[in-house]
Amino acid sequence: MTRRSSSLLHTLPLGTALLLAACSHGPSRHAEPVSAAPQQASSDTVIAALDRGDEATARKQIKAILKRSPADPAARVLEESLDTDPVELLGPKAFPYTVQPGETMVDLADRFLGNRLKFYQLARYNGVKVPAALAAGTVLRIPGTPPRPVVPKPAPRSAEPAAPASKSTHARPTPPAAAALAPAAPLVNPVLARQLRAAGLAALNQGRIDRAVALLGRAAALDPGNPLIARDLSRAQRIAETVKTHH
Repeated sequence: MTRRSSSLLHTLPLGTALLLAACSHGPSRHAEPVSAAPQQASSDTVIAALDRGDEATARKQIKAILKRSPADPAARVLEESLDTDPVELLGPKAFPYTVQPGETMVDLADRFLGNRLKFYQLARYNGVKVPAALAAGTVLRIPGTPPRPVVPKPAPRSAEPAAPASKSTHARPTPPAAAALAPAAPLVNPVLARQLRAAGLAALNQGRIDRAVALLGRAAALDPGNPLIARDLSRAQRIAETVKTHH
């Protein structure tokens, strides 16, 4: 501060002099912004990491989730997607599918596998390192058998005129159908089984383990030869046993 400025400060009121003295030392420093707290690990943050191909971050977040909740079903599926051979998880049989504009690996897993959490299994099944980079026109191998095409039902035929009854004979009672006498065949309904499987997997993702086991058990009874349903039922039963052990 110069001698002239110093003498000027002596002639001013005390408050004004202090204000001028503070300004002479340069602009005040602003407080640095406080960084936001890190986002808590969840199945959505793990999906986001895997979608961009960041397996290291995904593993850390899965570990954090399982530390909080060892039986978390979503975290178990995502961990399985990283550590288990995808062919072992999804089966060797597959059919080709061309990716349409706007479709993502998560969409395809939800549509064909009945569980969006299995999208990284589907990515590894096809050797895709970064699922988010999936482009329209890419031909993927989808595990399982292709869905059956919808066949339109034929138009109903017009009723034919009934033959006139013979005058020489009387109407006889119709004998029971042969099928009614045969033993009832076991009920098999693959369409309903797929619906029950999807509902069971949804219940499993929501943590409703007992409900998931019940739905998947009904699906297995309706389609006993389906390996995907059998595998999902077995996994749900294992998770149920794990939950009982921890309780």
